[in-house]
Amino acid sequence: MGKDTKIIALTGKGGVGKTSLSASIVRILTEEHPDKKILAIDADPAVGLSVALGVKPELTLDEIRKKVAEDVTGKLKDTQDILAEAKFQLYDTMVEKNGFAFLAIGRPESAGCYCAINTYLRKVIEMLVDDFDYVVIDGEAGIEQINRRVLEKVTHLICVSDQSRKGLQIIETIKNVADELVMYDKIGLIVNRAPLPEKIEGEEIGGVPVISVIKQDDAMTENDIEGNSVFELPSDTIILKGAKEALKKLEVI
Repeated sequence: MGKDTKIIALTGKGGVGKTSLSASIVRILTEEHPDKKILAIDADPAVGLSVALGVKPELTLDEIRKKVAEDVTGKLKDTQDILAEAKFQLYDTMVEKNGFAFLAIGRPESAGCYCAINTYLRKVIEMLVDDFDYVVIDGEAGIEQINRRVLEKVTHLICVSDQSRKGLQIIETIKNVADELVMYDKIGLIVNRAPLPEKIEGEEIGGVPVISVIKQDDAMTENDIEGNSVFELPSDTIILKGAKEALKKLEVI
């Protein structure tokens, strides 16, 4: 990992606004650091970050993997060979727009285990990080990618939850697993879409410092319904202000 590369991964249960926050963080970084190289990775097979950022990837990581996985004899190559061949294709495929590059993991066609694509994603992250100053990863819901060490080397792990008891209980589980399997420097919790922010007591939940409490943002909801990107939001919207507060507390900006 490049010594100065900041890798920010967002994790948490589904439906808590992880993707909107990931997109907001990408926007803030492009505005704060227009001279830096920023990579956004959609590591969630549900594929929502591209819409939130207003980009359309030509090829996903899974499609590239399939393209280079078989040689002319149809024999499967080992991961190292695939990666070597994939690297130049990755750079060709990466969409660059609004001051950042974008890469999507994609959704494997066959149902079932994501082991192969998750292993591949981990190696791709290792391979690419040196070329960027900031990498923002929108992780899939739950702890699978932490369990499989896809998010093994991140500098900043951001847990996202709503205000529900179930969502907040998962945070402690994520932290326990991450403490064992992830080499992170800093961790923080964003409580998103909080209807009763005043009821959040204490400076940490499940052992994770609360770095921002964001109320329900109607502007963001309306923006999503209209299919607009995060770059079309007014800069004083609740989610952007909350995401900026979180990045300051983590000393990313």
